[in-house]
Amino acid sequence: MEIQEQLSKLSEEIKELHKKFDNRYTYKNKWLNRQETCNYLNISIRTLQSYRDKGILPFSQIGAKIYYKSSDIESILEKNYKIG
Repeated sequence: MEIQEQLSKLSEEIKELHKKFDNRYTYKNKWLNRQETCNYLNISIRTLQSYRDKGILPFSQIGAKIYYKSSDIESILEKNYKIG
């Protein structure tokens, strides 16, 4: 029985680690840098700057670094989703 209890405890610990990992790295909660955002949207850095300047894409700036919230990108893509 002791081995079964240890396996059960280990299984619970693995589940908890998965939850922590998923919560920390869920794409919807991730902040992307400029290059990651360009890669994700398949656009140039200049186009990204244009989106920022026009207020199309919200951002956060810390010093010279600019970050984009992946959930904002997803939201904009959903709002602009067109069928046919």
